[in-house]
Amino acid sequence: MTSLSKKNIVLGVTGGIAAYKAVELASKLKKMGAAVHVIMTKGATSFVTERLFQEITGQAVVSDMWAKTEFHVEHIALAKLADLMIIAPATANILAKVSAGIADDMLTTTILATKAPIFYVPAMNTNMYENPVTQNNLDQLRKYGAHIIEPDSGYLACGVEGKGRFPTTDRIIAEISSFLKKGQTLTGRKILVTAGGTREALDPVRFLGNRSTGRMGYAIAAEAARRGADVYLVSGISELPCPDNVRRVFVESALQMREAVLREFDDADVVIKAAAVADYRPKMVAQQKIKKQEGELCLTLVRNPDILKELGERKKQQILMGFAAETENVENYAQDKMHRKNLDFIVANDVSAKDAGFGTDSNRIILFERTGGRTKYPLMEKEALAKCILDKIEMALEKRGNV
Repeated sequence: MTSLSKKNIVLGVTGGIAAYKAVELASKLKKMGAAVHVIMTKGATSFVTERLFQEITGQAVVSDMWAKTEFHVEHIALAKLADLMIIAPATANILAKVSAGIADDMLTTTILATKAPIFYVPAMNTNMYENPVTQNNLDQLRKYGAHIIEPDSGYLACGVEGKGRFPTTDRIIAEISSFLKKGQTLTGRKILVTAGGTREALDPVRFLGNRSTGRMGYAIAAEAARRGADVYLVSGISELPCPDNVRRVFVESALQMREAVLREFDDADVVIKAAAVADYRPKMVAQQKIKKQEGELCLTLVRNPDILKELGERKKQQILMGFAAETENVENYAQDKMHRKNLDFIVANDVSAKDAGFGTDSNRIILFERTGGRTKYPLMEKEALAKCILDKIEMALEKRGNV
């Protein structure tokens, strides 16, 4: 028995060259026990035949909005039947139409009529994928609650190399299986996450900053949302897309981050401060670009507010987790920080390691608990570590009787 067993999956196939790969996806979904109902756009039928999908799935294939079928109003019937929808491949055209609410064929009307979770699998030319219009459409769909399975990078049918390649069917199935298996264990809980680095302005051109990309905090926010939490992400500088079902606000400086965090803090159940916040800022910010001069340039820096310490002093019901990015004496510094700032947990990592910390896809951490627990995690993908961190949070909530 798999998470897909006896699930009704509506597979929307659109008119991209990767449409042929949807045949393999349909086949694997069926082998895992799902009933697969295929809707094809007119463009998709130029690449793959309806008969092929029908033979693979054992189900009637729909492509014509006005064809006579066994259902009286088929797009409504399929919309209600679906446990989950997958649009694969999702062309730039279908992303634009759905984000704008256009319903002019069987697939788009079914998408607008369903309340089932929808997964989009973009696949297209790299320039089309990276076009700001396409990225804006993807962001809009995320805001509506859709799930985006990011494309792979590689050699594309158009002859260029870059992002836009249809991902492996195994990765697609892994993501939807994980979604279906995941219990909504944090439903009703508000989790506040900070991520990314802050910048402190020197003048209109220059700033003091750090190397954080926000990958760890974004992974935590995404995992919390998958578990049903109401997630509020306060993001410093980061180029990462907003995770599905996450409310995000961008800030730049430490003072802006403090303001955004305090605005949401009082009614949060959990606060996870993964951002790399500047400890100091320039005392004076030049209104014009500082010109190069002979000799040295001396900057006077003043302390920024210690946001984490302030939260530790103000917390009531909240579970508070901090991060300690260190280059030496990692364990001692982290535990000292946890006690000084009244934290429930602290995640310690050595950012001087070449394969972990800032700017990498992986990390190795030690998670300390105020109650004395200590768990060391080996080098892992940050998404996997996010799951471990949220497991610890859930255990703490359960002990407090909040889950």
